[in-house]
Amino acid sequence: MTNICVFGGARNGTNPQYGLAATDLGKAIAVRGFTLIYGGGNDGLMGSVAQSALEHGAEVTGIIPEFLASDDVLHPGLTNTIVLDDLSQQKAKMIASTDAFIALPGGIGTLNELLEVMALGQLQQIYRPIGVLDAADYFEPWFVAFNHAVTQAFVDAADVERIVRSADPDELLDNMQLGSSGTISRHS
Repeated sequence: MTNICVFGGARNGTNPQYGLAATDLGKAIAVRGFTLIYGGGNDGLMGSVAQSALEHGAEVTGIIPEFLASDDVLHPGLTNTIVLDDLSQQKAKMIASTDAFIALPGGIGTLNELLEVMALGQLQQIYRPIGVLDAADYFEPWFVAFNHAVTQAFVDAADVERIVRSADPDELLDNMQLGSSGTISRHS
């Protein structure tokens, strides 16, 4: 079974499309028989993607740092919960446990996680698909900034172009798939 790591906000944001996208992504992951790996929270887009995946039959693993693993933060219905010492261990475990990465709209933590896997890909430390579910064009300003970094010769265009981007969860997963088996393959 393929493990999909989803980064997403612990808040819902202002646009209802964000929550719908998270719910639709959870369903799409489940329908394809994938396992969801995420930050373990019950709130915001994180909670929505996890709840939807669970409701549609997916296994869901939450990886959460100990200081956040309280009853009011941790999703109560997860298939598996892994509690680690801190955010660094959480991120490392999430990266090591997955075959592909998807970012939903989110704040500093989400963007930090997305940038980390992009940097690891740039440095050829991981060879796994990275996608963004661009609900309501949330990531458009980020791609403007990335393209500016390309024009200023700080980033190679290929490192931006390898990020799969769609507002539709099924299209995003289709475009992230590699190999003849129709599943996302893990290279490292």
